Amino acid sequence: MTSEQVLRHDPGRLGVRRRLVVRAVVAVARLLAVQRPDRIRRVLHRLSRGARPASRAEAAAARRDTVMTSAFCSGPLGCLPRSIATVLLCRLTGSWPVWHAGVRRYPPFGAHAWVSVDGVAVDEPYPEDFHIPLLTVAADERVVEERVVEGLREFG
Repeated sequence: MTSEQVLRHDPGRLGVRRRLVVRAVVAVARLLAVQRPDRIRRVLHRLSRGARPASRAEAAAARRDTVMTSAFCSGPLGCLPRSIATVLLCRLTGSWPVWHAGVRRYPPFGAHAWVSVDGVAVDEPYPEDFHIPLLTVAADERVVEERVVEGLREFG
C-alpha cells in the first residue's frame, strides 16, 4: 500500500497503559497486514460481528493513537497496518468503523487502505473520490439496522 504522507509519531503523549495496548494492537495489525487480502477481509469481518458502528471521534482517536505510537504506521507504507490497527482499537471499545482497501482512481496506480465513518474517510488527506474501495468491512449489519430502527423510534 502506498501513501505520500508522513504522520506525527509521538508516543510520549499517550499514557503508558494506552501505549502498551496500542503497541500490542499494532503488532497484531502488522501480522495480519502481510496476509492475503481475502484472509484479511475474512478475519476483519469475523471481528466486526456484534460491534456497533464507530463514531467519527472514536475512529479519529484510534487512528491518532496508532500513528502516535507506531513509527511504521505513521510512515508512507503504513496505511494497511494503520487502518487495521484503527479498526482493532475501535473494536476493543465495542465499535467498528468501515474498513476499506482499494486503489487510486487516477494515475499513477497506487493501493491504499483507510477507515471511514458515515461514508467519509477519517483523517485522510485525499478527496473523497480519490480511491476506489475494493475490499470493505463494515460493522455487523444487524447492529446497523438496530441503530437505524432506534433512530426512527426517536423521531416516531
